[in-house]
Amino acid sequence: MIEKTTLDFLENLKENNTKIWFDSNRKSYDAAKKNVSDFSAEIIQKYGKIDNSIAQLLPKDCLFRINRDVRFSADKSPYKSNMGISINKGGKKFNLAGYYIHIQPNESFIAGGIYMPMPPELKKVRDEIDYNLADFKKIVENEAFLNQFGGLSQEDFALKKVPKGYESSNPAAEYLKLKGYIVVRKLGNEEVLDKNFVENVIKNFVLIKPLVEFLNRALEGN
Repeated sequence: MIEKTTLDFLENLKENNTKIWFDSNRKSYDAAKKNVSDFSAEIIQKYGKIDNSIAQLLPKDCLFRINRDVRFSADKSPYKSNMGISINKGGKKFNLAGYYIHIQPNESFIAGGIYMPMPPELKKVRDEIDYNLADFKKIVENEAFLNQFGGLSQEDFALKKVPKGYESSNPAAEYLKLKGYIVVRKLGNEEVLDKNFVENVIKNFVLIKPLVEFLNRALEGN
């Protein structure tokens, strides 16, 4: 489970985002990192029995560094105030659909799918949706899926027109306009700290799994 001390550390880091503060609180960071790493290991061990494509992953394959890349950012804060876990076939460095857990005080969430793929990969996904719209709709318009996630995220993802290469009358038009295919479920602190958080994450992942498999079938050409 995620410990309150982990959220406390991230909250304090947000308010004191400097190398001096971070170095003086290194033990708290190490404890928070270990907590999230252990949590990741438990998710992989349990969910890997359901989705064996991720069963061989290690926490180090999934955890993002807390250091920010500030080279092209106006915000020069050196550290993220969150811990991110990307669980997908091949690990976080592979451009495949998968699952994501974001741990951040008052801003945590569970997500799944593929976020803003590069044009060649996006074209593969759009073609798969075009060819297999009925299968795609069974996934994203499933009642349990909609009740949990409210459907695919539209925020910052939709073109105004159907992309080049597809007719505006295409029955998949609204899905083809999307630039990413993800679902998001926001979490309150009480959910993150709940003793059953691992089981709750897995229940969400099970609902996301058909979407992940559909997207990866397109991306891998299976």
